[in-house]
Amino acid sequence: MRRFPIRHAAVSFLALVIFAERVPGYPKYERRSLSPQDSRGGCPYVALGDLMAFYRRNLPHLQRDDKPHFVTFCTHRRWILPDDARSIALSYCIHDDGVKMKLYVAIVMPDHVHAIFTPLVDDCRLSIYSLAEIMGAMKGVSAQKINQQLGRSGRVWQSESFDRVLRSSESLDAKVAYILENPVRKAYVKRWEDYPWLWRRREENPYAPTQVT
Repeated sequence: MRRFPIRHAAVSFLALVIFAERVPGYPKYERRSLSPQDSRGGCPYVALGDLMAFYRRNLPHLQRDDKPHFVTFCTHRRWILPDDARSIALSYCIHDDGVKMKLYVAIVMPDHVHAIFTPLVDDCRLSIYSLAEIMGAMKGVSAQKINQQLGRSGRVWQSESFDRVLRSSESLDAKVAYILENPVRKAYVKRWEDYPWLWRRREENPYAPTQVT
């Protein structure tokens, strides 16, 4: 196997950091010494000779207007949410439906959450609500309420969320069905309808006859 000189690796790493600092919008690297907490949490680090740098690269979050987004976020250190915490988390997944987003499905598993939604237009600013704003409200408020309910402090969610835009070739109904089957695949329930911490949009038939009361 061809060896890669350590000095070349160090130069390449430093060049990448300098590039990241100078290019707008490029993921930034936070450098600090590696603590035991970081190593236990499995955070990435680079050790190049005498150089040891901890870095956290913010994941790229791509947003497309008027497209469904598949979002996943996990608990901090994979903490298992108690039942009350799952109920709170689900309520704040649903909270901004029809305001900041159109929610199609949301499910709170023991240590992570899945949701599919389309960001809506902010009528005051005449712009689409950003993923950062939607996720910040969903995770931030739920974390505060969960800690209040459980009498605890500290982080509830990992800082990053994983999201992607559904491609035009992908079926939204198929993705919703896949999410709904999560608790069945994990053998928590036999039917997804019996899992208490999920929500699914029920679309009305626009061609249904109007009921007269």
